[in-house]
Amino acid sequence: MDLSDMKIPQHVAIIMDGNGRWAKKRMMPRNMGHIQGAKTVEQICEDADSLGIKYLTVYAFSTENWNRPDGEVSAIMKLLRNYLKDCIKRANSNNMKVRVIGERSRLSDDIRQKIEQLEEASKNNTGLNFTIALNYGSRDEIVRAVRRLVKDCKDGLEDMENITEEMFSSYLDTAGIPDPDLLIRTSGEERLSNYLMWQLAYTEFYFSDVLWPDFDKKELIRAIEKFNGRERRYGGVGEE
Repeated sequence: MDLSDMKIPQHVAIIMDGNGRWAKKRMMPRNMGHIQGAKTVEQICEDADSLGIKYLTVYAFSTENWNRPDGEVSAIMKLLRNYLKDCIKRANSNNMKVRVIGERSRLSDDIRQKIEQLEEASKNNTGLNFTIALNYGSRDEIVRAVRRLVKDCKDGLEDMENITEEMFSSYLDTAGIPDPDLLIRTSGEERLSNYLMWQLAYTEFYFSDVLWPDFDKKELIRAIEKFNGRERRYGGVGEE
């Protein structure tokens, strides 16, 4: 496809939905859907980079996902460990900077250690900025940000009268990352599910019926095409 005349969104956020349904359709255990979904993540990172997308943020595990059956949560954590183990080599070979957002205290020590190693090893890479939302919930993120900001105000580091949207954004997990231009959610669901609610204030939404393990470069381009058909007004008046 000729993308030369298309505007490529700088930042794409994705809610990766449908792994379990993908597996169920094939009469496989749900874990097989998560395994295939992880492979799709790897490929979409490469596709996003090749298309000129600068930032890609994916919703890997929410604060609510702990409510899933213990066996499924354990399988996801095992898959995460394997993914993180290979991610340093993959990130550096692809010049990809990786960052993990979310509340880490509930994660096991070995996973937290792997995350720190990955972020440190890839921090100077200059290619795709890949962010993984892990044990992430937007309400939890905002509450944690408020707590830190209030503490800094009490300690005299910040002045309550000088609080702005920009200042508050600097206390969020996504500090330093531009807000998404385009949000993609797969599998036909049309809700935010507690994902980047502050950051998505003026983001264009694209909902795909494709299950995440089947999402590919063609589907990503289709989303970008729809994005190009939107007029982003940011509350202003558009062209007549």
